[in-house]
Amino acid sequence: MHPPGSTEIASQAITFMAALMLVLQLLMIPQRMLLATIRLFAIQSFLLAAIAAVVAYHHQASHVYVVAILTVVGKVLLLPWLLNRLVRRIEIHQEIEPLLNAPASMLLGGGLTLLGYVVARPFTSLERLGHNTLAIALTLLLTGFFLMINRRKAITQVLALLTVENGVMLAAVALTTYGMPLVVELGIFFDVLVAVMVLGILVYRIRENIASIDTSQLNQLKG
Repeated sequence: MHPPGSTEIASQAITFMAALMLVLQLLMIPQRMLLATIRLFAIQSFLLAAIAAVVAYHHQASHVYVVAILTVVGKVLLLPWLLNRLVRRIEIHQEIEPLLNAPASMLLGGGLTLLGYVVARPFTSLERLGHNTLAIALTLLLTGFFLMINRRKAITQVLALLTVENGVMLAAVALTTYGMPLVVELGIFFDVLVAVMVLGILVYRIRENIASIDTSQLNQLKG
């Protein structure tokens, strides 16, 4: 049995941290400095780990503790360190002009946020802790895909992919199942880890061969 009021406190904490994750995601949309974007992702991942820890504690779900620990080790410490190191090696610290300018991108980000809340409305009954966490998870997915399309730097596209994965994990820990089965979560985590490492190697090789990590430049290799 949980002490009286503990469920409400846990729910409020999760809601607050999920809202901060959304704010950080929206801050990534106009951000053009690569190192700043990496830091925003690391903070967002830390908040995701904190949400998982609260869910694990409240529901005595030991496998969610594993998810929280892996998130801290992998997405708060390891991956940001690797990406920081890669940015410094290729000596490109700023994103080039995205496909949409900052005002248009922020406007679209607001529209995607609204869409996420509208789509999630029928499923709010599935949430046991936190309010609108499913809506925020869907917004992370939508804005993450938008970032992948809107940005030209391969590193920023990698970070966008990672924020999509954060959205998937947030949805998993926020729903009644309190996370996917551990083997599935571990599989997703290590798949993402390997994918980022491979993409990091490819980014470095692209930089060496065509002196740019603008993915649109790869079109010139056709023919």
